[in-house]
Amino acid sequence: MSHDEFPTDEPAVVTCGLPYANGDLHIGHLRGYIGADAFNRALETLGQESIYVCGSDMHGTPVAVNAEQQGVDPEDFAVEWHDQYEETFPKFNVDFDNYGHTHDETNTELTQEIVRTLDDEGYIYEKEIQVAYDPEADQYLPDRYVEGTCPYCGAKARGDECDEGCQRHLEPGEVEDPTSTITGNPAEYRERTHKFFEVSEFSDFLTEFLDGLEGTSNARNQPRQWIEDGLQDWCITRDMDWGIDYPNGETDDSGDDLVLYVWVDAPVEYISSTKQYSERVGTDEYDWEQVWKGDGEIMHIIGRDIIQHHSIFWPAMLEGANYNKPRGIAATGFITINGKGLSTSRNRAIWAKEYLDEGFHPDLLRYYLTTTGGLQQDVDFSWDAFQEKVNGELVGTVGNFWYRSLLFAYRNYEGTPEADVSEEVRERIEGAIGDVRENVNDYSMRGVGQAATQLAQFGNEYIQRNEPWKLTDEEPEKAAQVIRDCVQIAKAVAVLLEPITPDKAQELWAQIDEDGDIADARLEDALEAPPRNFDEPGELFEKIEDDRVAELTEKLEERVDAASDDDDTAAADAAETESDDTDAGESEGMADTDDLEALADERISFDDFQELDIRVGRIESAEGIEDADDLARLEVDIGFETRQIVAGIKQLHDLDELPGTKCVLLANMEKAELFGVESNGMILAAGEEADLLTTHGDADVGEKIK
Repeated sequence: MSHDEFPTDEPAVVTCGLPYANGDLHIGHLRGYIGADAFNRALETLGQESIYVCGSDMHGTPVAVNAEQQGVDPEDFAVEWHDQYEETFPKFNVDFDNYGHTHDETNTELTQEIVRTLDDEGYIYEKEIQVAYDPEADQYLPDRYVEGTCPYCGAKARGDECDEGCQRHLEPGEVEDPTSTITGNPAEYRERTHKFFEVSEFSDFLTEFLDGLEGTSNARNQPRQWIEDGLQDWCITRDMDWGIDYPNGETDDSGDDLVLYVWVDAPVEYISSTKQYSERVGTDEYDWEQVWKGDGEIMHIIGRDIIQHHSIFWPAMLEGANYNKPRGIAATGFITINGKGLSTSRNRAIWAKEYLDEGFHPDLLRYYLTTTGGLQQDVDFSWDAFQEKVNGELVGTVGNFWYRSLLFAYRNYEGTPEADVSEEVRERIEGAIGDVRENVNDYSMRGVGQAATQLAQFGNEYIQRNEPWKLTDEEPEKAAQVIRDCVQIAKAVAVLLEPITPDKAQELWAQIDEDGDIADARLEDALEAPPRNFDEPGELFEKIEDDRVAELTEKLEERVDAASDDDDTAAADAAETESDDTDAGESEGMADTDDLEALADERISFDDFQELDIRVGRIESAEGIEDADDLARLEVDIGFETRQIVAGIKQLHDLDELPGTKCVLLANMEKAELFGVESNGMILAAGEEADLLTTHGDADVGEKIK
């Protein structure tokens, strides 16, 4: 692993959190897989040798529970979902170089080999622990068979994770007031002997690892608190039948085989899938050991709620087993639907199949998910917002420029005019190429998409400013020069946009009669001369009409209302605890709760509200406050002046992405001093993840909110 700018001389692998083989895919899942696919494609445009691998996570309690409920074998149940995922991902142009699953022979052998190494190195020991037990069902309750209260924050917890509160990993026996999900009765704790991985021995290593980790700030900063609080050793075995057997035939107190905890074998699939690809193409073309046992570049794109597993447990396992560690970890934010959290029991979700059935091109969703907000920021999906993004940027900016410039070139010159690219346009394309390089190295696919769209916007302005249709008779050479520039810009936009919208970029590539696949193009090809002749172009993007959006919105609302009115909703919510689990795989990327803080009973008068001086601000700079885990110092322009504000958002936002962001600020808040830094006002945010309040339109900085 290096920290040189991409491209490097070492081979790279990009991975995404494994989809849990337990239910349908929706756009929350797709945000991560599309983002990782775009990142891998972008690396390749830079000239980086890189592959994209993943696989289905087949193990864990939800698979076992749901298979039992359906009366089928857990493997058959999981394989059916695995096959569906393999069929679905390509429909969204998610192009895995290898897609395996955790139950195959490669992952089983490699997982057991790594555990044996950790054992041989002295990092695994036995310990008696309290395990939840259901007396009525007469069985022990691993992970998601038990619900209760988080001992750290008091929120509702499910088995091995406080998924509705602090998101900490929970060990067996930690959940308070345990209840069995099998019978719904209170569970009791009984002693059992299990295997533990000595994560606490890696505290110094993990601190150094996080110091050098690239990716999003939440993946670096959130785990630091867990290290500072003192790392707890990790129980890596479970009392159940479904999973990978602990190596060497280890058994529990009753003589039954112990299986490895799902979070042991799930990340090993990253290695296994890479190995399978290497075995398929040959080590001369791609050597998996050079990546995972040498100095290769490893990048993980994951959901925000599985940061701890990837930034603490996984690198500790890799270090203990003498494997290479990740260079970068980028954690995505959640997706909400129409401003509300996902509820699959209430059918409040946009399903992958549903999106395709509505006839929309996958590249439209790819563009929306990658360019709406930074990677680690929450994104709200609505059909209105989707329409606005598609019509405004893809149709109105990119598509409009492509079509008008290429059509003019075809009708007047039968293709690319015989002229040289002007210095102005060459420099502008070079600048866009530089922006793409910078954003790829910053793990910002939003920035990559914006660089391409802004180049198209420049093209629109350039053709409008020069008006070649007025020059064809009076200044034909000048007209040819302008259109030559425009065709070059169109080609450059296609090259830059390929990681985000690969199909549409390929269509443009073919329309200008370029040979081969645009996926094989490199950034420098954006400046290579287009073919001399090409046929009449077609429009690549279609406007989404208002009545279509109204129809889609109504359909979604009807589905949500119908599910909410169902008498079985409560039971469905209980089942959702099992069926929507993303235990050891990809975060759903959705806020999954309807449990909102109760409304305040006490009312305030209108006069009291008028006393609040709430203003529109723009963040000019943001930096973390030294020695403060959560606090950041912001400089916020509020029109009349620039205020220094201290906000508790250090671990929840990528501070480097905040400058230029509009926010809402309480200007007449009393001054306060936090960690020696004066705070003159308070920015407003929603929820535990500090979703910054902003304005929908173009309100001026300093404008008062009434």
